Amino acid sequence: MGKTRDLFKKIRDTKGTFHAKMGSIKDRNGMDLTEAEDIKKRWQEYTEELYKKDLHDPDNHDDVITNLEPDILECEVKWALESITMNKASGGDGIPVELFQILKDDAVKVLHSICQQIWKTQQWPQDWKRSVFIPIPKKGNAKECSNYHTIALISHASKVMLKILQARLQQYVNRELPDVQAGFRKGRGTRDQIANIRWIMEKAREFQKNIYFCFIDYAKAFDCVDHNKLWKILKEMGIPDHLTCLLRNLYAGQEATVRTGHGTTDWFQIGKGVHQGCILSPCLFNLYAEYIMRNAGLEETQAGIKIAGRNINNLRYADDTTLMAESEEELKSLLMK
Repeated sequence: MGKTRDLFKKIRDTKGTFHAKMGSIKDRNGMDLTEAEDIKKRWQEYTEELYKKDLHDPDNHDDVITNLEPDILECEVKWALESITMNKASGGDGIPVELFQILKDDAVKVLHSICQQIWKTQQWPQDWKRSVFIPIPKKGNAKECSNYHTIALISHASKVMLKILQARLQQYVNRELPDVQAGFRKGRGTRDQIANIRWIMEKAREFQKNIYFCFIDYAKAFDCVDHNKLWKILKEMGIPDHLTCLLRNLYAGQEATVRTGHGTTDWFQIGKGVHQGCILSPCLFNLYAEYIMRNAGLEETQAGIKIAGRNINNLRYADDTTLMAESEEELKSLLMK
């Protein structure tokens, strides 16, 4: 891996940095846009609309929380800093993660002071709330903005605080998520769920039983998370108010820009969806989705497959959900919930 990275570095040094140029894209009416400024404006319009907040959903902000969780330790900052992956593009602040590695103990002291200040006040630096979106085309029509997925670049300094916050949240996440959810969980993955489905199918053949599956993939599920509903869910699940307040204030006033082959757009507000590029987003989405599944009443229903005296009617990997039942009628009843 190291030799491959060195090879590409030599190629870049020889040829210079390559900037991919996007071709024309379509506006909302299906007309081709070819001018750089028009393309940038279209990307901003599309992305801003995608993350636009529902105007009928007012923010619910509490005062600063005074009943705080235990202070952040310097050793936590050092651990978080050492766990950040090297050779990653910088966020909007332009600070490379390698700088912190060079500064070593000085960086730990400075970041510990900043993180502890955020911990006490629950207020985040605006640079840490900013994301740079880079559109990556999927297969198909590359002229449609909706046919791209985006990667997000965030401040490397912010990742230190986010990793610490994730570690503090983990015990609550583990407590609330059922074992049918394998998405973004330590020691679990898509292979587990594929193996589970194959085992179920093999047993069904062995005992000559019918099994009905429905595979569900929600469109832009991570982008549709309602922030105020998320905070209510965290409260109901027993997440400490201090941690919820930190998350809520991280999301308040989020901004993003889209980096295209023709330059970057203006900054715009993000009003919904989990924070792209943030390591906390998968576990927050899992909690959000778990609440929805609980309210659907899948645990109470008798529909599903009986395994070792237990009724199983769904397997999940984040937003990818597989419903299963022993009859077509039972599967339909699950889909109607």
